[in-house]
Amino acid sequence: MRRLYSFLGGVIIIVAALWSLAFWMQQQSGSASDKLVIYNWGDYIDPELLTKFTEETGIQVQYETFDSNEAMYTKIKQGGTTYDIAVPSDYTIDKMIKENLLVKLDKSKIEGLDNISSDFLGLSFDPNNDYSIPYFWGTVGIVYNKKMLSSYPEHWADLWKSEYKNQIMLVDGAREVMGVGLSKLGYSLNTKDLTQLKEAESTLTQLMPNVKAIVGDEMKGYMINGDAAIGVTFSGEASEMLEGNSDLAYVVPSEGSNIWFDNIVIPKTAKHYDEAYAFINFMLRPENAAQNAEYIGYSTPNSKAKELLSEEITSDKAFYPSQETIANLEVYDNLGSKWLGIYNDLYLQVKMYRK
Repeated sequence: MRRLYSFLGGVIIIVAALWSLAFWMQQQSGSASDKLVIYNWGDYIDPELLTKFTEETGIQVQYETFDSNEAMYTKIKQGGTTYDIAVPSDYTIDKMIKENLLVKLDKSKIEGLDNISSDFLGLSFDPNNDYSIPYFWGTVGIVYNKKMLSSYPEHWADLWKSEYKNQIMLVDGAREVMGVGLSKLGYSLNTKDLTQLKEAESTLTQLMPNVKAIVGDEMKGYMINGDAAIGVTFSGEASEMLEGNSDLAYVVPSEGSNIWFDNIVIPKTAKHYDEAYAFINFMLRPENAAQNAEYIGYSTPNSKAKELLSEEITSDKAFYPSQETIANLEVYDNLGSKWLGIYNDLYLQVKMYRK
């Protein structure tokens, strides 16, 4: 019996020691996160700006990345990890607001909001910009290789031409691919009409003989290397492709497409509010926003920053479309879990048909 007591006593001591070690490590981890923790898309800020921010403010930055809105949303919703700044997209911002995952901004602490063009404020996902500050915007369109084609695609319907057989790459996204079919048919990208959605699925299956692959970030390398003649992708990705291959061009179909917005928010997980506001103000400064736009290749919503960019950039209708084209572009709505599931299921049917 004494041996049993001794054994139990030893177990209790070991458990207590492990608990103390875990507590100490947690405390150490907490102190390590005294840095401003930024949660952003990969390669979505000029690293020199992070260095400049630290040099100016003395605030150390811990930069972490995600590869999808869904991954970012899940991590923040789970809690337990401190994120002081995040950069979600429009429909995800709407979802996070409704689920009370974001901090309402104290606009008295924000300097430079008036640098943002009124075209990019007061949008449907955050009507009063109570929770988000515009960071970048862009479109979904068609990138193509001028040397590999005898005729160039300008409209979504062009992608169905038989001459493009096995020549097209699609970005791997349910909303984007379903959006191609819906736009071709003249339907809203946010439709909740099941008949329209099934019609879009049907027309997309007819496109599959022309589709060489459905891919993610690797499309950049494929298009730059001439492995495909056409790609459906985001404007910023297209910008990098054009930089890597002068034979490439990008067009936004005038009949309609997606216009998206990535905004800066402060998640409920934040612990460093003053530092977060300092970062927001830093990024709102025209010279910093312009530097970031040149580095990333996406379109800036900062009108004063746009004035600092070269005319070669700002006059490019592919990346700064005309008002006539913009009028036909749609922001993705937060469809809710039911309809998002329907979009995903129909998209999977399209992908399965290709196989």
